[in-house]
Amino acid sequence: MKCHVSVYLILMEKKTKATKFLQKKELTPGADVKDYLYEKKHVRYYGDFFMHIALSDDGKKWLDSKCIILGPRDNNFDYNPIAVMGVFTTPKGILVIYNSPSQLDKVTKIKVGMALFDLKNPMNLLWRSAEPVFEKEVKTTKYINSGEAKKVKDEIVLSWKLGPLEKIKAKIPCPYFCFEEKHKKEVRKLSVKKHTENPIIKPREENAWESKATFNPAAIYIGGKVHLLYRAIGHSDMSVLGYVSSEDGINITERLSYPIYSKPNMTAEKREGVKPVLYTSGGSWNGGCEDPRITLIEGKIYLSYTAFDGWGSIRIGLSSISMRDFLQQKWNWKEPVLISKPGEMHKNWIIFPEKIKGKYAVLHTLRPNILIDYVDDLDSLGEGNYINSVPGLRVAPKGCENLWLRASGAPPIKTKEGWLLICHVMDVRDPNKYKLGAILLDLDNPEKIIAISNYPILEPEEDYENNGLKHGVAFCCGAIVKDEKLFIYYGGSDTYSCVASVDLNKFLKKLIKNNQIKK
Repeated sequence: MKCHVSVYLILMEKKTKATKFLQKKELTPGADVKDYLYEKKHVRYYGDFFMHIALSDDGKKWLDSKCIILGPRDNNFDYNPIAVMGVFTTPKGILVIYNSPSQLDKVTKIKVGMALFDLKNPMNLLWRSAEPVFEKEVKTTKYINSGEAKKVKDEIVLSWKLGPLEKIKAKIPCPYFCFEEKHKKEVRKLSVKKHTENPIIKPREENAWESKATFNPAAIYIGGKVHLLYRAIGHSDMSVLGYVSSEDGINITERLSYPIYSKPNMTAEKREGVKPVLYTSGGSWNGGCEDPRITLIEGKIYLSYTAFDGWGSIRIGLSSISMRDFLQQKWNWKEPVLISKPGEMHKNWIIFPEKIKGKYAVLHTLRPNILIDYVDDLDSLGEGNYINSVPGLRVAPKGCENLWLRASGAPPIKTKEGWLLICHVMDVRDPNKYKLGAILLDLDNPEKIIAISNYPILEPEEDYENNGLKHGVAFCCGAIVKDEKLFIYYGGSDTYSCVASVDLNKFLKKLIKNNQIKK
């Protein structure tokens, strides 16, 4: 961002110092703020690289403020030039819809973001979406930059022109926090109950390896206990895995004082010409083993996780241990391998807890379609035998217009109705937060969705979900069924481990009844 600003300032110095009034057409692409005056002046947001603001006495001749109020962000979805699509006044502020597309070869990715500015000072940024609120790939050699956004009832209609005849149109719901406050009071038909004991795992200052954060626990129920492997960060800023167990699924009965896994199988390599990845997920500045998932299949426990080398590689790690050694706390983990391709960034891969049609199933992509690789032997992966995956697009699947899928959460749970998958979602009416949703997949063909929640089943609203390393995060890595009750284990604010529960049968009935995908 600093380099962008410096270039801009150099260009500005070359301009005349005299104040210039610019005609409206010279400020495009942009949009006026309708029915709004700031210090008795009309306001217009515009720009084709940075976002600026202009003021006018009559709405015809505009005074350029020469002030950058929003710009591209490095290492984010909107790192490219920004173009204003539409502007709306809301009870919470002035909402600006902008596009920041990227182009590679013959494909252009449309990426739409939102920014909220203060009604009292339209240059004061209050909030900005951390994720695109709309994303779409278009096969075209034309660079899709500006577009138009209009509010129609409870929706925002987006449109772009590729030529005299070709157009792209899309709709997204208006965000809750900006428009209809009544939505906040809606009664959700599908939800889970957070436990009053939360958070169930907190950092321990006396243990250097887990003094800062203990979050995103994987879960498995065997031997009459719930076993949790949680991600821990301490003085070294490296992620390792800790262990606790619980007899009732809530209260911790055993907690080890040492990490039980710390082998990412990656060495930071500061190669010439290779830039470091500005990746600080959960505060792991120094890399390590992140966001574990564990799955029991035929007497062996498989561990998949995000392996970060602390420099420029974010891949999927895989290890395993016998169930016997696991229960006896003999941590004889198999030497880990990397199962995603080098040079690609992947996270949140999960393994089904039993074979499907005689093969192991690895779910690696949810959006826009569910992608699963079926392999004969998990131990054969790695060393060049990688799973081919593709980065997912943030789109709302059919039957789920309100939620956009981010990624898989816990490994699927087999039920009589189908595979129950707890997933990470973004609520398009309240973007910028990690929330949880639920998907029911077909037992024989898990790439087929039977039902999907159209509202979050859990949202980060509590203090422990907002006051930590990252505000507004509920991130699930584990779920189990005990005594016909579904327990969902998740991280709060990238700092704590938490649990929520619900009657499994009632949950499934509501999920199917209210959110079934129509054939």
